[in-house]
Amino acid sequence: MATPLEVEIRRRISMAGPMPVRQYMELCLSHPAHGYYTTRNPFGSGGDFITAPEISQVFGELLGLWAASAWHRMGQLDNVRLVEIGPGRGTMMVDALRAAQVVPAFRAAVVLHMVEISPALQERQRQTLSNVDVPMLWHESLDEVPDGPVIVLANELFDALPVNQAIKQFNGWYERVVEIDAEGKLAFGISNQVIPLFDQLVPRRMRDAPIGAIYEWRADNLPLALGRRLAHQGGVGLVIDYGHVESASGDTLQAVSGHAYVSPLQSPGEVDLTAHVDFEAFGLAAETMGANVTGPVEQGKFLRYLGIEKRAAALKALASREKAAELDSAMRRLLGEGPTDMGKLFKVIGLAHPSVGKLPGFEPEPQ
Repeated sequence: MATPLEVEIRRRISMAGPMPVRQYMELCLSHPAHGYYTTRNPFGSGGDFITAPEISQVFGELLGLWAASAWHRMGQLDNVRLVEIGPGRGTMMVDALRAAQVVPAFRAAVVLHMVEISPALQERQRQTLSNVDVPMLWHESLDEVPDGPVIVLANELFDALPVNQAIKQFNGWYERVVEIDAEGKLAFGISNQVIPLFDQLVPRRMRDAPIGAIYEWRADNLPLALGRRLAHQGGVGLVIDYGHVESASGDTLQAVSGHAYVSPLQSPGEVDLTAHVDFEAFGLAAETMGANVTGPVEQGKFLRYLGIEKRAAALKALASREKAAELDSAMRRLLGEGPTDMGKLFKVIGLAHPSVGKLPGFEPEPQ
């Protein structure tokens, strides 16, 4: 049975023709009445996927200490906007602010700004943060955060931003689309017009890609906006997501439902759609706006450089045998390099105003 959003997508295709992948993904995630993120809480064991903050409190705690260290390198400002874009259930921020209590001056300087488009998730975040004693505000975009220096955190945000796809053919690149096939099903297809001058826009290494190669890019201006904000008003940013270090060909669009992979065309609006982050393109966009870029490095290395193993050992010393085993499992998931682990697949990139200097976590601390 078709979902309400599939009915709407079919109506649009029948009226306007095949739909670009970007538009399909945007509707599936953000449609105001039927979008995945606007209508449900997808996080945790009862949702469709589990993010790093849900795996262990240590993840958020380390990011809280990272933010306090970054604040120190920013000059220990009396007033700083701590911003999380795409805060999920608010779990990471609760853990981060709890850990940051060891730096009272930082906690006293913080005003919390949560950037979230989903009304349902906003309400969940308010519940999670109800006992946190810092001023806090919610916004629908980074542009709404008041002017001034910021510390921006974004974990598993950019993979959910709509992605464009193009397919290489013998005479150029064509946009990949969603259409209705001869059997009446949603299917992927190719537009009937070549994208003008696209060979000049793709990275040089992609210009000799074989016929059938797929190239993905995001036209979203958030990396540009974040780089511009940091370069012009001061501050730092930390982005954690899964993706590749260098721009490359490949179809990374995927869908998850109930912690299992499904077809991206299945049940529109009721499954999560993501695509890998191109960290090379992300860093270049931020640099063009004047921000300094550090990394990316693998998540496993970043967390080890921040001292996750020492913190986990301290927690295990106080834990029951069952809790210690759970913590060991969480550390394997966060640091491991297996197919279901995050340590190698996930990357971390740092952005900063040129005056900030070296950011913590991107190389081993001196012994």
